[in-house]
This record gives sequence, structure tokens and C-alpha cells, in this order.
Amino acid sequence: MGKKSAPRRHSENEAVAHIRALRVSPRKLNLLAGAIRGKSAQAALTELTFSRRRIAGAVKKVLESAIANAENNHQLDVDRLVVAEASVGKGLVMKRWRPRARGRVARIHKPFANLTVIVREQEEEA
Repeated sequence: MGKKSAPRRHSENEAVAHIRALRVSPRKLNLLAGAIRGKSAQAALTELTFSRRRIAGAVKKVLESAIANAENNHQLDVDRLVVAEASVGKGLVMKRWRPRARGRVARIHKPFANLTVIVREQEEEA
């Protein structure tokens, strides 16, 4: 009686993982996403492990989740995975106030970001 399942949005050799509401500026997160884009999954994990950026641990968790999805849900070979896409989007922005001189205030923006990682199984080269 339930409704039919939706068709798969990605191709058969891809797996996806998302994270929402990461407490970091999208601009800073995009620097880290750009560092792993196009690399093999193992090289990207190594890059994130030794990155000194605060948010690198959360990005590493998302990449590990995408790799686990590829292995367990789609039966893809982990050794041939490549980070096909790592896209960053804006989330909500908390607005806070800081008192300034002469009774005025200054607005402080505390942005959040969303991250989507897509890993793809690369074809074997002859």
C-alpha cells in the first residue's frame, strides 16, 4: 500500500553523504572541500587526517560515511573510489549583537554550512 520508491538520483557507480548545519563559514569549508575534490578516497582521507583546520575532522567523517555507503549499500570497490564532487552550500546564519561605544551595537554573523560529498568508482585502466 505504500508509495513507490523514488528513482535513484545518482548513477550506479556513485555514493553520497551529506552533513547539514556545520558551524563554519561556507567560504572556509569550500577551501577544505577543494583540497579533496578529484583525489582518490584514500588520498583525501590522508589529506584530512593531517589538515590543521578545525573543521577537517567533520569533513573526514562525511567522507568516511560516503565510502561506507559505497561499500555497504552499492557494493562498490573501496580501492577504486574517487571524490567526484564535494559541494558546499550556505546554511542558516545566527545573528548576535556586540555592544559598542556610545550605546550602539555591532551585528555579528555566525554562519552555518552544508556539505555534500559524492564518491565515484573509477573504471579500471588497461
